[in-house]
Amino acid sequence: MKVSFGVRIPPARWLAEYRTAWLPGDLAAGVTLAAYAIPVSLAYAGLAGVAPQVGVYGYLLGGLGYALVGTSRQLAIGPTSAISLMIAGTVGAMAEGDAQRYAQIASLTAFTVAALCLLAWALHLSALTKLISNSILVGFKAGAGLTIAMTQLPSLLGVTGGGHNFFERAVLLAGQFGDIHYLALAVGLAAVMLLALGERLLPGKPVALGVVALSILVVSALGLPALGLATTGEIPAGLPALHGPALRLRDVEGIVPLSAGCLLLAYIESISAARTFAASHGYALDARQELLGIGAANLATALGQGYPVAGGLSQSAVNDKAGARTPLSLVVASMTLALCLLFLTGLLQNLPKAVLAAVVLTAVAGLVDFPALFRMWRVSRLDFYAAAIALGVLQGILVAAAASILLLLARASRPHVAFLGRIPGTSSYSDLGRHPENETLSGVIAFRPEASLIYVNADAVLQAVHDRLGAAGKSGIRMVVCDLSASPYLDLAGARMLHELHGELAARGIALRIIGAHGWARDLLRADGMDAKAGGIERTATLDGLLKEEGSPT
Repeated sequence: MKVSFGVRIPPARWLAEYRTAWLPGDLAAGVTLAAYAIPVSLAYAGLAGVAPQVGVYGYLLGGLGYALVGTSRQLAIGPTSAISLMIAGTVGAMAEGDAQRYAQIASLTAFTVAALCLLAWALHLSALTKLISNSILVGFKAGAGLTIAMTQLPSLLGVTGGGHNFFERAVLLAGQFGDIHYLALAVGLAAVMLLALGERLLPGKPVALGVVALSILVVSALGLPALGLATTGEIPAGLPALHGPALRLRDVEGIVPLSAGCLLLAYIESISAARTFAASHGYALDARQELLGIGAANLATALGQGYPVAGGLSQSAVNDKAGARTPLSLVVASMTLALCLLFLTGLLQNLPKAVLAAVVLTAVAGLVDFPALFRMWRVSRLDFYAAAIALGVLQGILVAAAASILLLLARASRPHVAFLGRIPGTSSYSDLGRHPENETLSGVIAFRPEASLIYVNADAVLQAVHDRLGAAGKSGIRMVVCDLSASPYLDLAGARMLHELHGELAARGIALRIIGAHGWARDLLRADGMDAKAGGIERTATLDGLLKEEGSPT
């Protein structure tokens, strides 16, 4: 595999091209993004099981790291719901109940993601994400959305919740319905309605910040914490201290698979969002260098004891709609968040946990795409089953790559083999199975593998021809024609299958002919000696021509 180390420094380009007219948009976008990030990062930190301020560190430091190396001009970096859930669902078992170790493992995960990003960049592995099909992503997002919702419902209902997976949480939650704290439920439902209404009436605006500010004012004025309403409590003021990891890789079993899952998910989320905005604004995006951008964001976040971060469509849309023209908006957002951490954390003490749950629930509502799942069930059961495989969190995203490869192999290993008949009144031929009105060929079997003829399917194609010959009986067939026009690629296993077929047919006095082979396939078959056995392999040969040459009636 080719390894190269050429790297561009994107800020050198966009700073050289920077226009004064862009500055107001970048400033406004940065402040708006910070306003959006505060409630969301607090909510996702709670989802991940870390201290509230750690979520803010993700936006503050991750955005700075990405701005130095990333190639997208609108992508916003920070904690995401799916990665937060992945951390919550995996790190707990590694930490064995130790809160300090939990935070250290989460931070080590971000360091490891950064290292894996560098390795993937050096080895040109950005293309590997193409192995994950959209069907599997739909399933993964649906599983993550449902699991996230189940983790947040206890806070919305004011109960303790519990459990380690979706079904265990659901059972425990059902048993706690009698303990619902109706004040928390009322506050949470009011927040959900305000968030939904705000998103509809004020798209792209920091609606969540407004809802959070309003809830703090109301809760503080009415003294609701004294009535048992759970709040975030005190959030330490100040900026994060920067230092390396407190643990080593060998200290934590399973850290590499967790980090690989986070990287895979982070890159897919980030590159999908980044491509959307690059196409909208008409500039080039370097998919490979985005690995470095994500790596730099995670390294910066890890230095501040944060957990893995990624680019997301929702926060990037906020950044874009607010007027961001360059990554300077991320720098402005980081500066704004730093000021908030220094001077405004005291205002968040009375923020209800039910409101944070409402923020998360509304943010992940779009993850569960029921129409897409129903469509897959109706149109392609194989795609639906692939989506179902990915319904887990860490397991789902790691299995996704393997499942995608298996899905490709499953489809390639059983290609459709069309047996051809003449379209009535023409000199054209098509699949008899789909068009039984076609005229059958007397004494001739013509078959067309509708896939590349390679090692995973060569035996299946040969078996299909055997079955057809068996159905035709032991006599009457004098020629078999293999049409390779629908096979863009052929390997040595495919060539071996044709040699084997020729030997079996020759023993029965039946000729084998090959038509429609693409240039590269013709070269391989000639080099392998197949042309002599098949009476030549010419690019001009056609089924109609062979039938006329043989004098075959229909």
